[in-house]
Amino acid sequence: MNRKKVAVIGGGASGMMAAIYASNGGADVTVFEKNKKIGRKIYITGKGRCNVTNNCNIETVIANTPTNGRFLYSALNVFSPADTIEFFESHGLPLKTERGNRVFPVSDRAADVVDTLLRTAKKSGCNIVNKTVTDIITDNGTVCGVSVLGERHLFDSVIIATGGKSYPLTGSTGDGYKFAKKLGHTVIEPKASLVPIETVESIDPCMDRLLLKNISFSVTDTYNDGKEIYTDFGEMQFMRYGLSGAVVLSASSHIGKITEGRYKLTVDLKPALSERQLDARLLREFSANNKKSCEYIFRFLVPNQMTGMLLSMSKVPPDKCCSEITKAERNAIVHILKNLTFTAKKFRPIEEAIVTSGGVSVKEINPKTMESKLVKGLYFAGEVIDVDCYTGGFNLQSAFSTGVLAGCSA
Repeated sequence: MNRKKVAVIGGGASGMMAAIYASNGGADVTVFEKNKKIGRKIYITGKGRCNVTNNCNIETVIANTPTNGRFLYSALNVFSPADTIEFFESHGLPLKTERGNRVFPVSDRAADVVDTLLRTAKKSGCNIVNKTVTDIITDNGTVCGVSVLGERHLFDSVIIATGGKSYPLTGSTGDGYKFAKKLGHTVIEPKASLVPIETVESIDPCMDRLLLKNISFSVTDTYNDGKEIYTDFGEMQFMRYGLSGAVVLSASSHIGKITEGRYKLTVDLKPALSERQLDARLLREFSANNKKSCEYIFRFLVPNQMTGMLLSMSKVPPDKCCSEITKAERNAIVHILKNLTFTAKKFRPIEEAIVTSGGVSVKEINPKTMESKLVKGLYFAGEVIDVDCYTGGFNLQSAFSTGVLAGCSA
């Protein structure tokens, strides 16, 4: 009996999982990866640590998938977060669960995730070639192969796992959208989903890339009576152009089109303290250091890089003696520490987004198999599909789950 021949276009998270499970199911699998190495985008996820999944149940994943979350139901039932954890650990990669149920390799090395996928794929018998697919060949509405720089290669099934349009240097240049459109699929216009935000206010150059942990972050809509549309707790990073970091990236998926001045981004630098408690702490610091400057006291409150900006915003002279600080000035300091506010100017370019929202319409994909409803033998997996999640390991879980389901089905 002839083995079914399956082509996987893209050697990222979803493509490698698809290849492994298709091969384990008895198929003859070839992965076409245009980069010299597989998993280029995996290397940069989680700041190089790779948050492989979230240690949660299926319902939580769906709740953290604002775009077409229910579409993932079948894929997650086939390959859940628990299955992801079992997969990597059973293939020699120990994992650990951190704050927010985020799961990372114990080694804190994204490269180990890539190595595990590559080693497992090769052990499963997958053939990985570093060539670019230029076309998908069909006959009478059925896939029959791919074209690689003019050469025809025959296959029974093709899985498109090419990623979105974010981070094009990793190979995510929208190739899958072109293939899908050419074969008659609807592609929802891709846009940045988890993306840094530029601010109207300038950021002090000395604060560029300053990472803050354990802060509270909220977004309010001034066009809607200052309604709070998002709030979170975690990490935020200052950039030369504005704000980034986990809480900002997640917030970006809740914000519609940015009209300058509409959205206010507020950081609470001391979320564990009420304003009254913070004021009491300031009083103690001022009393114990009454001959020191106000600037000196700030080093006990915030990173040194922030002192100049915060004093300027609170309109307190940095060299003013603590014993001379008025109640009004102290209130101003408390307010700025609890309500450091910026104005959203615009999103950074889609090329800087962690993931893209948009992609091949889920209406044209069978959620129980990941097969196209329009072209027999054509499957989709990962970010090329119009599904996107919040940060916290959910996007990689989506990629793994849809990849496994596509591979098993193909």
